[in-house]
Amino acid sequence: MKRHRYHWLLIMLALCICAIPFRTQLRRHVVAAIQTAKGKKTIADRVVQFGDLVHERLAARFKRIGVAYPPAKLMLVGLKLERTMQVWVCGADAEWKHLKDYPILAMSGTLGPKLQEGDMQVPEGIYGVESLNPNSLYHLALRVNYPNAEDRRRGSADGRTELGSDIMIHGKSCSVGCLAMGDKAAEDLFVLAALAGVDNITVILTPVDFRVRELPDNMPPVPAWTQQLYDSTRQALNKLGKP
Repeated sequence: MKRHRYHWLLIMLALCICAIPFRTQLRRHVVAAIQTAKGKKTIADRVVQFGDLVHERLAARFKRIGVAYPPAKLMLVGLKLERTMQVWVCGADAEWKHLKDYPILAMSGTLGPKLQEGDMQVPEGIYGVESLNPNSLYHLALRVNYPNAEDRRRGSADGRTELGSDIMIHGKSCSVGCLAMGDKAAEDLFVLAALAGVDNITVILTPVDFRVRELPDNMPPVPAWTQQLYDSTRQALNKLGKP
């Protein structure tokens, strides 16, 4: 009996090892199966479900900064060291106004850009939102368009091919390579993004808020091209001004 059990344990271990290269695809299939079992919702369904709550939570802030709700454009600034997500909005006058800060409840990795699949890093750079997921296992999610053209260009120059993917800004309080914001914050961000439209959203992910500080002395080693990346990020932040 013990030999039989040991034999099956070896088989299961071998199957798990063989599945490692396909973990992303397997995860997608598992998520899709769970979503189907739960009953899928559309983006419009979620806006109807949470729209009034979000408007109630944010209406006073929009009034205070003088921007009509919903905003014409949305800017999300993820600050790693500060563990904060700043939300900036603008209306018809195209002037960015600071709406609110949300704490980042969980993110993995260290300061420095994401370089490859499985490194647990949150990317750094200037991104868009590729899509919204109204059926995320983490309540609601915004998919960041990592890797973008610059990530692929730098990866090609470095000889890196497996850059990773599926970077989300989502609810709940746990994350691997993504930004976990908690459910209420995810509702706010999701509804704002849905109403503004994904083509009108910019996401800045940066190791520190370059408007108020420089990189720490204990910064992990990073590629040589990172300085150019941070210069671009610094310029984008400076255009916003300080909150």
